[in-house]
Amino acid sequence: MKIETHSFEISTKGFNDIIDITSNVEKLIVQNNFSEGSALVFVSGATAGITTIEYEPGLLKDYPELMEKLIPSNKNYHHDNTWHDGNGFSHLRASLQGASFTVPFKDKKLILGTWQQIILIDFDNRPRKRKITVQLIGE
Repeated sequence: MKIETHSFEISTKGFNDIIDITSNVEKLIVQNNFSEGSALVFVSGATAGITTIEYEPGLLKDYPELMEKLIPSNKNYHHDNTWHDGNGFSHLRASLQGASFTVPFKDKKLILGTWQQIILIDFDNRPRKRKITVQLIGE
């Protein structure tokens, strides 16, 4: 068994920008000669998250709408009073979502459902460059 840690960067638009990173993760598995194991996918930063969805136009609208209902962007948050950056909602959304996702792989392919993709979602109120770390464990 071996463990390797790799990373890549993604430029985002912020404001609930959802990006399919499935192929980025699979590429790392193949390039680093892993065949079976687990991939831990993690985004650095307190205003972004990692999860899975069916990456299709309806859910790309539904997911941000859900977050807006749960944690409205037009509300004043204590974080905003402290830092005056207006992104308190972004921090709360990211903490609710979570910064990582683990998925198994076999025969150099992620074991995902037919309509399941790994996504990065940037909740911040400005464009960002996000570092995604992928830790591969297996053989």
